[in-house]
Amino acid sequence: MRHRIFYLAPDLACARNLMDDLLLARVEERHIHVLAKRGTPMDGLHEASVLQKSDFVHAAQVGLMLGAALGCALGAAIAYALAASDGGRIAAVLASTLLGALFGAWVSSMVGASVPNSRLARFREAIEDGRILLIVDVPAGRIDAVRAALHDSHPECADLGLDPHVPAFP
Repeated sequence: MRHRIFYLAPDLACARNLMDDLLLARVEERHIHVLAKRGTPMDGLHEASVLQKSDFVHAAQVGLMLGAALGCALGAAIAYALAASDGGRIAAVLASTLLGALFGAWVSSMVGASVPNSRLARFREAIEDGRILLIVDVPAGRIDAVRAALHDSHPECADLGLDPHVPAFP
């Protein structure tokens, strides 16, 4: 289980130093995501992907559930309208539930990819002011050690706390 720690660096040099110290603290690069104002050169930093920048994952989850529910309702209506055997009715409900779930996840994830991540809304103003946000996913047992090491070596960087709801996917 990982927990997400947020750090706000005042500039690129500090963000690079912070990332180097995270790597020395044995946090893998794939668990460090950097978010900055559009157009900021990200040389030497692991830029956040669409999965971290947008509501892609959340939208896909919601679409999956809504699509499955609507597909199941449509399948039940089709099964009721067709006087087929019990096996045909069950197959119609299951097939339409699966198709509805897949279609709902696909459509809503495309919409979610174009919407900024709602969990990062509290950092938008700081990012637009030119500061750099580092999103670090750390195993639960190492949170205190990593935070203490970074607090001592980087007092200029703000530790903005934890987000306990790290999605398993990204």
